Amino acid sequence: MAAITVRNLPEETARALKARAAHAGRSTEAEVREILNAAVRTPVGLGTALAALGKRAGGVDLSRSRKRSPARVASFES
Repeated sequence: MAAITVRNLPEETARALKARAAHAGRSTEAEVREILNAAVRTPVGLGTALAALGKRAGGVDLSRSRKRSPARVASFES
């Protein structure tokens, strides 16, 4: 596993990292790892997230029979 050193980190940032880590119940090093991992993780699109949610819920059957009749024109008059 790789190791990195961060130099010239402002003291205020170091204190904030320690506080954030304590709030999450992690060490400062583990918190920094989590932040870095989240920063480079590939974002998941809405469709992918919804599909994963449906899969975790047991799946959804979206097969529908298509109506063969033409669509009606909308009428906005009374």
